Amino acid sequence: MADGYKPVVRLSELELHEHAKGKFARASASIAQHLRLSRLPAQYVEVPPGKSFCPFHVHMHQDEMFIILSGSGEYRFGDETYPVQAGDVLGAPMGGVEYAHQLWNTGEEPLKYIAISSATDADVCLYPDSGKFAVFNENPLLPENRQFGFMGRMEMDLDYYDGEAGADE
Repeated sequence: MADGYKPVVRLSELELHEHAKGKFARASASIAQHLRLSRLPAQYVEVPPGKSFCPFHVHMHQDEMFIILSGSGEYRFGDETYPVQAGDVLGAPMGGVEYAHQLWNTGEEPLKYIAISSATDADVCLYPDSGKFAVFNENPLLPENRQFGFMGRMEMDLDYYDGEAGADE
């Protein structure tokens, strides 16, 4: 095509972006961005041994699916833990804490997988282990367009009229 678009992405040629904080670490790259799939967020992820991509969480408005390409790990889902390996496909439906999930690399080599999520304009995430929640509007493919994001704890709950002019009259 004249604008350089190619409908094929070779995972081995993606430029991975690394992030690490304590027991959380990953190298990842957007697949969907390269393929111009604006409503089908997908990324390639590598997690080093002994690490997890992110904390135990659940999305209220986003389904997620993980396709394990290589390596092995444990998939914590609700109250259960499942061993996973290359060839497994994992589901994480949106909903309540019974669908909270976290993928750990328990193997000796990097855990490599593709993460696909449903596209939403906004989401709420709950983090049952820490009592946190996050509210944000963000297209995962265009984080520079983020207009709002907030992370807090449930005990910060305010009255609907708190701080509103005229509420105390």
